[in-house]
Amino acid sequence: MDKDDKAAASRGAQAIEAERAQEKMKFTGPARWMIVGFTTVAILAAINQLFNLRIGGYAMLDGMYLNLLAGLFLCLTFLTFRARGPQTAVVPWYDWLLFAITLGVSGYIFFTADTATSYGWEYAAPELGVWMSIAFYLLVLEGVRRAGGNVLFVVVLLFSLYPTFADKMPDPLSGFAQPFRDVVPFFVYSAEASFGIPMSAFGSLVIGFILFGAVLQFTGGGKFFNDLALALVGRYRGGSAKVAIFASGFMGSMSGSVISNVLTTGAVSIPAMRRSGFSPKYAAATEACASTGGVLMPPIMGATAFVMASWLGMPYSEIMLAAAIPSLLYYFGLFTQIDSYAARRGLKGMAREVLPALGQTFRSGWIYIFVFALLIYLMVAFRWERTAPFYTIALLLVVNQILGPRFTLSGFADMIASVGRILAELVAVLLGIGMIVGAFQATGLTGPLAGELVSLAGNSVPLLLIMGAATAFVFGMGMTVTACYIFLAVILAPALVQAGLNELAVHLFILYWGMVSYITPPVALGAFAAASMAGADPIKTGFEAMRLGGVIYITPFFFVLNPALIGQAGTGEVLFVLACALVGIWFISSALQGHVSLIGTLGRGALGMVLRLALFLAGLLIAAPMGGVAGLSHTLTTVLGLAIAVVPLLMAWRAGEPPSVEEPEKAQA
Repeated sequence: MDKDDKAAASRGAQAIEAERAQEKMKFTGPARWMIVGFTTVAILAAINQLFNLRIGGYAMLDGMYLNLLAGLFLCLTFLTFRARGPQTAVVPWYDWLLFAITLGVSGYIFFTADTATSYGWEYAAPELGVWMSIAFYLLVLEGVRRAGGNVLFVVVLLFSLYPTFADKMPDPLSGFAQPFRDVVPFFVYSAEASFGIPMSAFGSLVIGFILFGAVLQFTGGGKFFNDLALALVGRYRGGSAKVAIFASGFMGSMSGSVISNVLTTGAVSIPAMRRSGFSPKYAAATEACASTGGVLMPPIMGATAFVMASWLGMPYSEIMLAAAIPSLLYYFGLFTQIDSYAARRGLKGMAREVLPALGQTFRSGWIYIFVFALLIYLMVAFRWERTAPFYTIALLLVVNQILGPRFTLSGFADMIASVGRILAELVAVLLGIGMIVGAFQATGLTGPLAGELVSLAGNSVPLLLIMGAATAFVFGMGMTVTACYIFLAVILAPALVQAGLNELAVHLFILYWGMVSYITPPVALGAFAAASMAGADPIKTGFEAMRLGGVIYITPFFFVLNPALIGQAGTGEVLFVLACALVGIWFISSALQGHVSLIGTLGRGALGMVLRLALFLAGLLIAAPMGGVAGLSHTLTTVLGLAIAVVPLLMAWRAGEPPSVEEPEKAQA
């Protein structure tokens, strides 16, 4: 057995182990039916609330509705996440006990919601209400620890206790202090903390789109988009990696999770890239970058974008459209780098005989294209952000049952259980992050802190942005993306807006920099997960992912300084800035790889390094919103960048592209 065969056997063994681990996480017996039952009740409650059906002639207040969702999914947190050690489907007795306690406490909060609102329990709760709120507070903390990790638990704990000692903190952190028994009821009974904007976004937007993504995957959407990517780009050089970009992008948009995206699409894409001649670390880095970008790609974008829509008080469709250009730039840069790498190494595409036919792929999966188009149409034309996913889910399920393969009862229960676990994790995190928001509201610190941050930066917008990027990166290492975003939306975003930046661009800036940690060492969770599947060194994979995903570090600065890159300008300006950005990203990506796609190589040695630096600078001048630098307009900096790029491009053209030397894979990818 040669080295490649051993590597393939090793990957096969890893795949078998992954399948076994997945089987172990399939719940059975009472736990399975509790998860399915509670999730079903929550989905039906959401449909009743969002469509205003008034089943039984009664409509819940928004607060009661959110209390119900929180109670149901917080209960499931203790069934689906273990207190310590590896995650298993075996539920120990003490987790059943916590499940029962949570059900009782959250049931009290739900049934007293109307009274609590009428009598202002957030400020004057009765004795029993205080003790129930404390019990709920402790259960939320444990749920955060299990679902969000120890780092997020410590952050939530410290900030939730902050109002009790705010008066003892030095400026600018000093604020109004309150007793613990007053703070906790405010967290639980007010609409400004645990049941504030984050949970409101969950109840109105997130639950529908998470269910849509799950139905899409379970009905075969993931396989269709993978086959579509194979049919479109598989035959071109570096085709297997380009397929990974498209497939992981689509899957990431559906799942909203970087790690789950890496583990699902990476099981297919990484071995295919390895067989096509890509090194283990490059294959893993490609998958990590593609999966990370998927969470930032419309139309779904994961839970964080829905929280952003609620936070900014604007339709989700506007968030989706604003994120389209930055997502295009990110994937264009990734695609260009992979093409340059494949050209530099002389890699060919995949053999035609192993690729699906484009026509047959469309005929078998047209429904998935149609439901995406319908989803976007309903959101943009009718502004039905809350209900659009449910219409598309109904259509998808009906067509699936007619055309097949049909859902069995067991398969449907598996899908609902999968959705329940995702939503339980989200709810636990959102309830905890809501307490951080409530802590700042209770102390009145948000406004003064923003002013202090602006002063600390010396009223320098670039310095404030660098501080913001560094803060988002650090918090992104230890918190979920949604948690990181909400935390920085409270602390950092007001300071950036106060400095004169576009509010929507600021929030997208925070979102992007919160994602950077998935491909950046020392944490780089996405890159490390992909490295384990490829048998590559995790740290080397992380640094390779940094280079491949390099656009993600600079694009946020582009659009926050020039909102035309998120569509916040006239059509002519948007088109001009987008064209400049695409050319600039092409040059930057080519400089990072040392090869200009469609032209030729920049060479090696000292001369090659000089040419790469010149092309990188040219790309920055063309793409970056640098109008006003040295008295030059954006048009003039673009012309200057093009002039600097002439020499590197001519040298690359003279050198030409190396011949393809590796044969395409003859086996089924």
